[in-house]
Amino acid sequence: MGILNVTPDSFSDGGMHADCDDAAAHAMRMVDEGARIIDVGGESTRPGSAEVAVEEELARTVRVVGELASRGLCVSIDTRHAEVARACVEAGASIINDVSGFRDPAMVEVARNCNAGLVVMHMRGEPKTMQDDPVYDDVVDEVKRYLADRAAELEAAGIARNRICIDPGPGFGKTPKQTNELLLNMQEFARLGYPLMAAVSRKSYIGALYGIENPLDRDEVSASQALAAVELGASIVRAHNVAMTAEALKDLRPYCFLGLGSNVALVGEAGEEREAKIAVLNEVIGNLVALPDSQLIDISSFYESEPAYFEDQDPFVNAVALIRTGIGPHDLLAYLHAIEERFGRTRTVKNGPRTCDIDILDYQCYVCDDERLTLPHPLLTERDFVVKPLLELRPGHVLANGTPVTEATVEVGRAIKLDQRF
Repeated sequence: MGILNVTPDSFSDGGMHADCDDAAAHAMRMVDEGARIIDVGGESTRPGSAEVAVEEELARTVRVVGELASRGLCVSIDTRHAEVARACVEAGASIINDVSGFRDPAMVEVARNCNAGLVVMHMRGEPKTMQDDPVYDDVVDEVKRYLADRAAELEAAGIARNRICIDPGPGFGKTPKQTNELLLNMQEFARLGYPLMAAVSRKSYIGALYGIENPLDRDEVSASQALAAVELGASIVRAHNVAMTAEALKDLRPYCFLGLGSNVALVGEAGEEREAKIAVLNEVIGNLVALPDSQLIDISSFYESEPAYFEDQDPFVNAVALIRTGIGPHDLLAYLHAIEERFGRTRTVKNGPRTCDIDILDYQCYVCDDERLTLPHPLLTERDFVVKPLLELRPGHVLANGTPVTEATVEVGRAIKLDQRF
């Protein structure tokens, strides 16, 4: 998403694209550089900024939105005013990006009466006062709950779930430290199951954390922060410097879901079997962290499950891990087999007892079926002990072959969530 501010006072590019022809030319440059969406903003919402009159915001935005839409571009209108949103949608905007999170009932009404996509952002208070004293007990949990509640209220108002995108609002009513904590935990927001935006470009927290005073000098860090956010689950990046951001995103590694299981408890006394299985999985997770060119993104809760296929054996403890990895699928399989062997995995009985089992479930954009590996995992969607933890991490996930993951297809291995997470 390329940022096009048609304002005189935006924090890094105010006044650069106020003329409609200049704005359109800059939008086309961003498209050439890789932008799929152009986000047009007619009101600066930088910390301490005053509200702009609706008439002035309309004068700045509607003509530009109409011009870009007439050229076949996907246009987003960045506004917190219902009148502006309505006029820009009528002019051809496909997305309403509301920094106030659709708190205004009039904005919800605009959303109900159109088919535009919606970006729901978190912000404490208003831009003029949002940085006065931002205090949170747990910034990740509070922002996550706010976004979940706002999205649920929009759905209750009759707006389809697939129209909603969420944005934790880096720098909006948060200190640099709070913003950094949000960005280090983007996977928590991805668990809500909505498209997730990373809007970090040139933000003041980058200046504070990296000592870069001039916003125009923050593009390189902005691009690396965008890449990190996407690896953790963001799917839309809002950027001033589209070319640099697109170049950084070339280093994005594929995601991969791994299924973990154990049902052989290495214990000295009876009654500790479940805890022993969990301990094995925790050690396995530690081994996953050590994989080369890989990052552990998230781990589901632990689930206790009934044995599947070969039923005369002890219950399993299962989990699903999500990683980003530069290791190809077949080489990754070899690494995982080495970890299994480290924990004494044997394969004397098909679907039989095992101290440790690691399955590649789904590898981004990769489908194969050969003598060594079939992807996505052919039995994934029928296994409750895989489906439940996977959907905990990514609700509504669709496999690389286009198959949706849903509990409706489950047939075996009934699983119950345990009160423990990694």
